[in-house]
Amino acid sequence: MTSSASTPPLDQFALLNALPHPVVALDESGRFTFANSDAEQFFSASASHLAKRRLADFVPHDSPVLGLIEQVKSENSRISEYRVDVSSPRLGMDRLVDVYVSGLSDPPGHVLVMFQLRSMADKMDRQLTHRSAARTVTGLAAMLAHEIRNPLSGIKGAAQLLEAEASDDDRILTQLIQDESERIVKLVDRMEVFSDERPVERSAVNIHSVLEHVKTLAKSGFARDIRITEAYDPSLPSVFANRDQLVQVFINLVKNASEAVGGRPDGEIKLSTAYKPGVRLSVPGARTRMTLPLEFVVEDNGGGVPDDIRENIFDPFITTKPNGTGLGLALVAKIVRDHGGVIECDSYPGHTIFRVLMPAWTEPDAPDTDGTTPKRRRTR
Repeated sequence: MTSSASTPPLDQFALLNALPHPVVALDESGRFTFANSDAEQFFSASASHLAKRRLADFVPHDSPVLGLIEQVKSENSRISEYRVDVSSPRLGMDRLVDVYVSGLSDPPGHVLVMFQLRSMADKMDRQLTHRSAARTVTGLAAMLAHEIRNPLSGIKGAAQLLEAEASDDDRILTQLIQDESERIVKLVDRMEVFSDERPVERSAVNIHSVLEHVKTLAKSGFARDIRITEAYDPSLPSVFANRDQLVQVFINLVKNASEAVGGRPDGEIKLSTAYKPGVRLSVPGARTRMTLPLEFVVEDNGGGVPDDIRENIFDPFITTKPNGTGLGLALVAKIVRDHGGVIECDSYPGHTIFRVLMPAWTEPDAPDTDGTTPKRRRTR
């Protein structure tokens, strides 16, 4: 489309900067000749710094991206490749992107490359999996509560009657029956939480107050010998959440992190918060699409999550602990889901990050003088 006499010509660089994806242009040697603002964030470098570098400085020498570029140059074509791994120490681990490469006629030998991050699409896929798993546990919890609790009460009562007339040796066995019955009841009680579908009572919550409370609990108990550091954004707005449930979420995450680094002399847990422009998501229970700009992170330098359970870590009964039930992270995922939020896990040996994205609290403006319903604004 060409511009008319009354319409000023479009600025091609402004158009590329407006794209919500990293876009770069490379010369025949692979050196950057252009990088939009999203590309600067993607490569963690300014456009002036990138102009002195080649793409090969940021990706492994055997990266599929370099092969795609050479193919486009040799065939003078366009190529799209999905779910390309560009993981590297410079770009970060577990970086999957969709890549679009096109040759440029002017100047010859130059190519345009656009990267589309897969993280958000994969993140939403994982959330659908978590919600499906939570619904499965909800039905199972309701069944267990009904079918198991009553027989257990009868078993415990019978053991108490037998204990009154049992010998000392047999009394050990009756006590064992009672203890094991109590343990199963507690497990059923934990699972019954999943069947609670009542709306969450939420208000403005200071996340830093929650995290400091969790840190105090951890340092006085299970993480007393582990170093816990913080990196907080002091200007962060309040989160729209239930404070008690947030405490439960981060107690579980910090406890898992402490068990992952337990015994390591350099073991460390890092708590951080940040404000990032959120992607608008459609979530259950909300009539409109929600923005999740608040990011809360629990990070540790433990052994990492095993490969065989990493993709299913939020599913119920998935655990690496000898005596674990596999319900802790499933409950965390349910609480975050009930708040309209997103939780994800990135892990490799020596580094694990649990990232929680949540909505910010909004409060009504002062009533308008004409009596109309006031709009809501975000506090920061």
